[in-house]
Amino acid sequence: MSKSIALLACDTLMPSVVEEHGDYDVLFPTLLHSAGKQLGIDDIASKCKLDYYDVVKKMEYPTDEQLDAYDGILITGSKASAYEDIEWINKLVEFTAHVVTEKPKLKIVGICFGHQIVARALGGRCVKNGGKWEVGPTAVALTILGKEVFGVDTLYIEEMHQDHVPEVPPTFHLLGSTVVSMNQGMVRFDSSREPQSPVALSDIHIFTVQGHPEFNEPILTKLVAARKAQGIIDAATAADATERAYWQNDGVGVVGKAILGVYGVI
Repeated sequence: MSKSIALLACDTLMPSVVEEHGDYDVLFPTLLHSAGKQLGIDDIASKCKLDYYDVVKKMEYPTDEQLDAYDGILITGSKASAYEDIEWINKLVEFTAHVVTEKPKLKIVGICFGHQIVARALGGRCVKNGGKWEVGPTAVALTILGKEVFGVDTLYIEEMHQDHVPEVPPTFHLLGSTVVSMNQGMVRFDSSREPQSPVALSDIHIFTVQGHPEFNEPILTKLVAARKAQGIIDAATAADATERAYWQNDGVGVVGKAILGVYGVI
């Protein structure tokens, strides 16, 4: 049976990225399609449909009635800070909390900013990480649970953030950490039980990662160059990311597959 996902787009990528690779409404279907192909599934589009909602400029969301027809939501990344006290972010936090409590059958996936929004909505925090950035391919040391969820010992994922979730919110389980940011992803099964081993991805209710599985080397290279030119990231951070540009990237083969599993597509 086909799965329907509400894609909550929290940003628009810069024009040079959109022109060559597409915006989030293209990148996430591409991520899931590529992950499916690695599993020998060529028709992911017929098995998992993503509907786009602009939660920034239009502040548009599925109604409660529409949510009943969905199987999950996916909250994208953003250059905004999830801790900001502004209308569209506050509305997103409220909506996320509402979905968790009122529509518990819907699976929730949060990516980078989305990971941070989930934390805020469910009893955690998002804060600036003391001026420390994580940029480019990054090795994430996985917990025992993280190794079960992802099926690898270490996760390599593209990163672009200076805000982070400094702890694990109540009822969540940590997936992995780096020296810079301890919460690199988390899952929640439900508030009443602990995870069972072996873990079935379809039993996960909420799944988040701090990194960007939808990004690849060409996208990160463009973002790094632009943010260095704008003075957003310093030369040393940009140079370090450039040195690691061609590191292994598990966005598709590990995280993309996990997302398909959480949504019950595979």
